[in-house]
Amino acid sequence: MHTHAQQTSVPPLVRDRVDNFHGQQLLYVGWDHHTMICAPIALLVSPELHFGELIDSLLPASAFALHSEWPQIDWAHVEWLHADRPFTPERDATLKAQGIGHKAYLRLRTPALRGIAGTGA
Repeated sequence: MHTHAQQTSVPPLVRDRVDNFHGQQLLYVGWDHHTMICAPIALLVSPELHFGELIDSLLPASAFALHSEWPQIDWAHVEWLHADRPFTPERDATLKAQGIGHKAYLRLRTPALRGIAGTGA
């Protein structure tokens, strides 16, 4: 006796859709050549957050601040990447205005700082 299960098309459950964050969005930030923090950090931010606030308030309160080189960063010489492309952020512009959306990935590079004793850690 053959039984045929009725197949229905059920869309996958996506828990990290922007709609589930009540006006906020996820932002991932990595710091190249500083593997003491082994993966990008995830931040819950408003799309209306100004980039300067990210640098001045959120990142200093993150795991990055535990790294001994954090206080040595010369922000005028940081190189940024957005989606693996060079990016020049505007401090006074919002994330949204700069095309930084939900689950965007930013990387910062600090050319003069290469991790603890130059090891990349």
